[in-house]
Amino acid sequence: MGLFERYLTVWVALGIFAGVGLGLLVPAAFQGIAGLEIAHVNLVVAAFIWVMIYPMMIQIDWTAVKDVGKKPRGLILTLVVNWLIKPFTMAALGVLFFQYIFAPWVDPQSASEYIAGMILLGVAPCTAMVFVWSQLVKGDANYTLVQVSVNDLIMVVAFAPIAAFLLGVTNITVPWETLVLSTVLYVVLPLAAGMATRHVLQRRSTHAVADFVAKLKPWSVIGLIATVVLLFGFQAETIVARPLVIAMIAVPLIVQSYGIFIIAYVAARALKLPHNVAGPACLIGTSNFFELAVAVAISLFGLNSGAALATVVGVLVEVPVMLSLVAIINRTPHWFALRHA
Repeated sequence: MGLFERYLTVWVALGIFAGVGLGLLVPAAFQGIAGLEIAHVNLVVAAFIWVMIYPMMIQIDWTAVKDVGKKPRGLILTLVVNWLIKPFTMAALGVLFFQYIFAPWVDPQSASEYIAGMILLGVAPCTAMVFVWSQLVKGDANYTLVQVSVNDLIMVVAFAPIAAFLLGVTNITVPWETLVLSTVLYVVLPLAAGMATRHVLQRRSTHAVADFVAKLKPWSVIGLIATVVLLFGFQAETIVARPLVIAMIAVPLIVQSYGIFIIAYVAARALKLPHNVAGPACLIGTSNFFELAVAVAISLFGLNSGAALATVVGVLVEVPVMLSLVAIINRTPHWFALRHA
C-alpha cells in the first residue's frame, strides 16, 4: 500500500476538518459550487467521484463479466439485504430513537420528518461510491459492476413503492432526472471511458493496464478526500449551528450501518462467498444513494425540512463509517480464504 492508502483514515479526518473550516471561512465559495448542479446532482462532486471510480472501471474485464451469473449467491445476498431487510430496519430504528429514546428532546413534527429522511436513505442503496469501497477492499471489479447494475434496475421499480409504504403516503414521485443522470454520470460514462482505456492499453502490452491503474491510485484517494471536503464544506454552517440534532440523527444511522453490515457479512460467510465478492456485497447494502434520498426529501417535505436534514446527515456519516467497515473487511480475509464462490 502506498502512502495515501496506508493513512487514508487520517487524510479523510483532515478533509472533514478542512471542509468544515473552509465552509465557515469562505461560505460563498461553497455556495457557488453547490449551485453547480443539475437535477440535484452536483457536477463538481460528480467530477471527483469520476476521479475515484475511473481506475476501477479500467480493471473491469468484460470477458469475465458474463461468468458472474454462474455465481449468483453474491447477487442474491446484495438484493435481499438492500430490498428485504435494510429499508425496514431503518424505519424501525427511526421510530425507536425518535418516538421513544429521543422523544423528550424532539418535538413530534420534527421527529416524524427525521424518521422520513432516514427511511428515504434506507430505500436508496448506493451506486457510485460502492466502486470506491470495492476498490479499497480489493473487490472483484467485474462482480461489483454486475451487483451495482442489477441493484439500479431494481431501484427503478422498487424505490417508490417501498418508500410510499414505509412513509404512509401515496404521492411519492421518483425524481427520474436525478436517478437517470446519476446513473449516467457515475456508472455509464466512467464505464465507457474505462472500457476504451483498457482496450487501448491492452494493445500496448500485457502489463500496461496494471501499470496505469497503479499510477492512478493516488488520484483516486485524492478524489475521495476532495469529495469529503466539499460535502462537509456545503454543510459547515448546519454542523456548527445544530450539532445536537445532527448527533441525534447520526446515532440511528450509525447503528443501522453497522447492524446491516454485520447481518450481511455473517450471511456472506455462511454462503461461502469469496472475500473479494463478500466485501463489496456487504458494502453496497451499508452505503446509500444520497443524491436520490436528498432529492426526494426536498420534493416531499421541503428544502429546510427535518427530512432533508436527515438525508444530509446520512451523507456526513457515510464516509467515516464506510472507511471503518473497509478496515474490518481488509482485516478479515482469513474468514473467507479457504472458501469458494
